Amino acid sequence: MGNVRESYLLAASSAVSLLRDPAVAAAWGKPSALTEFTVGGLAGHLAQQVFRVPQALEDGHDGAPIPLSEHYARSAWVNAGLSHESNVSIRKGGEAAAADGPAALVARAQEVLDGLKQALPAQPEDHVVYLPWTEWALTLDDFLLTRMMEIVVHSDDLAASVGIPTPELPGDIIDPVVDLLARLAVHKHGPTAVIRALSRTERAPATISAF
Repeated sequence: MGNVRESYLLAASSAVSLLRDPAVAAAWGKPSALTEFTVGGLAGHLAQQVFRVPQALEDGHDGAPIPLSEHYARSAWVNAGLSHESNVSIRKGGEAAAADGPAALVARAQEVLDGLKQALPAQPEDHVVYLPWTEWALTLDDFLLTRMMEIVVHSDDLAASVGIPTPELPGDIIDPVVDLLARLAVHKHGPTAVIRALSRTERAPATISAF
């Protein structure tokens, strides 16, 4: 199994452990650190980064995958406002995933994760997955990297929402996620802005956020 697949499983295991934290259940109906997301809805969105992998594996695809840069360039939510239909749909999906409460969400996430621990090692190196919610395909490893990035970012969001430390994750997870975010930031803001933000506080732009 490739390193990305191993790293994804570690990240997903961390996400399930975070969902299981009592602080998450205690704050379930409260507003989260993300605008217009409840804690429960944000937890549901985090869990979807586990749920969507078997969905993608089931929808196998023989067509040519697109590169990650094009995947994010095509994704409407990247540059859309909170009220855009793409982001409204994301929030609705998170709330729907959380509708049965924290215990049910954790149980489902653990069950799906257990299945992925068996399924991912069996996938061929060049496996391609079709994403019906985007209507294009990625390599499995690129898709797992997108889910890892979502897990890292939203684990921090969820932890901040309920007042607990952000989970500490190993370099095998953090390094490729930081690399992906840096590449997206360069694409959005240009290399000079990113270099200045990382090296020159006196000339740093106000933001180099990838999204």
